[in-house]
Amino acid sequence: MDATLLAAVSRNVRDALDEDRGIIDWTSQLINADTEAHATLMVRQEATLCGRPWFDEALLQVDDRLEVNWFVGEGAPMEPGDAVCEIAGPARGILTAERTALNFIQMLSAVATATKLLVERIRGTRARVFDTRKTLPGLRLAQKYAVGVGGGSNHRLGLYDGILIKENHIHASGGIAAAIRASRALEADVPIQVEVEDLGELAEALAHGATSILLDNFSLEQMREAVMLNGGNAELEVSGGVSDLTILAIAQTGVDRISVGGLTKNIQAVDFSLRFADTPEASRP
Repeated sequence: MDATLLAAVSRNVRDALDEDRGIIDWTSQLINADTEAHATLMVRQEATLCGRPWFDEALLQVDDRLEVNWFVGEGAPMEPGDAVCEIAGPARGILTAERTALNFIQMLSAVATATKLLVERIRGTRARVFDTRKTLPGLRLAQKYAVGVGGGSNHRLGLYDGILIKENHIHASGGIAAAIRASRALEADVPIQVEVEDLGELAEALAHGATSILLDNFSLEQMREAVMLNGGNAELEVSGGVSDLTILAIAQTGVDRISVGGLTKNIQAVDFSLRFADTPEASRP
């Protein structure tokens, strides 16, 4: 995990704890400060595990005496009823960190699980599954990390590391040719991709040397025609109307990339449960 992602982990967890704990977790004060506890994290459904760094960081930031023993590796499959990890240490710390830690691992495991499903659907084709910038605000690096854990690939991280010429950019800059020329004139040393909405626009983009083209909401027949028209000159990406039911047919048209915004914006949390192994002493401080 590189320094940028490590910083994001720390920042994500700090912000989440700040909004949840605020100045104090009043309910945890019901537990004696000296009470030690063991808690086990269980999963209740089939899923791919993702988010261990965020889970660990939540515990660490609350109380660095908390220890985690993981039974499942990052990116590994889980079955209903599996014990995922065990936490040992001050009961107050476990209780304060619990919701934040669970929120991260539930959300990131959901992204990784959804990604892995689509990756497996198209195994054996040339196409790869990509994410988009349709991410939860403030959690982009976390969610894109989860896509990678699930076997998918990352599109540009943000506006700063790639040029994607979409419909509104084309209209505002005077057309596809003008937009491509303007992009090259920037000498930004970042990838340039052009979005097209029909075969005519595809032909125009190819005529002006586009090497990466996004086919927006093309039908399967149009995708096949686009692959033939392209002749291997540009990398073709498809977006729109992608689901686990449609992705194989899309991949079989011969396109190179399939981008799926739903991987990071239409997710349902994986069901985890954290339970104390033994009831801590019910003494008051």
